Amino acid sequence: MSDQDLFYLLALLKVEGVGDIMAKKLLTHCGNAETIFKTKMNQIAAIDGVGAVLLKNFKDKSVFEKANLELEFIKSNNIKVSFFQDENYPERLKHCIDSPVLIFSAGNINLKNKKIISIVGTRQITSYGMEFCKKLIEDLSPLDPVIVSGFAYGVDIVAHQLAMDYNLQTIGVLAHVLNQIYPKTHKNMLPR
Repeated sequence: MSDQDLFYLLALLKVEGVGDIMAKKLLTHCGNAETIFKTKMNQIAAIDGVGAVLLKNFKDKSVFEKANLELEFIKSNNIKVSFFQDENYPERLKHCIDSPVLIFSAGNINLKNKKIISIVGTRQITSYGMEFCKKLIEDLSPLDPVIVSGFAYGVDIVAHQLAMDYNLQTIGVLAHVLNQIYPKTHKNMLPR
């Protein structure tokens, strides 16, 4: 994907009210994100689910400034971007209607021919929960799975730490902006 294509996709996702489902509808109708911004608003209004509020939000030109800042951050931090129509986009997500239009990644992620297990749970993990998680990952480690979890306190971060203890690939899924890690204490878990 070109920088220009990515710029317009980032801008589209910055428009208030445009989530992944709406973005896919707009992309299907218009072909690409740049065309969406150049299409007459009465044509956009004809798309199912587009109302007056969303049309008004398309007039907010600050989305381009925000997209430019995010694009600069992506480039300066070697962040990889996968578009939902790209070949490298995770196959299992392609079949989810609400899968992200863009996925950002850093580090060495290899999902080819790998077993994947997601481990999530409470943020206030008990000693029993820690022991259970440790036993689970220990028992799974001979299968060399990829451990996927959030990046929150509790079970999430314990799963990542245990995966690393057993030399397993681990993927932290973040649901926030690219230039911030929450909680900050988990920043030391990021790839170098």
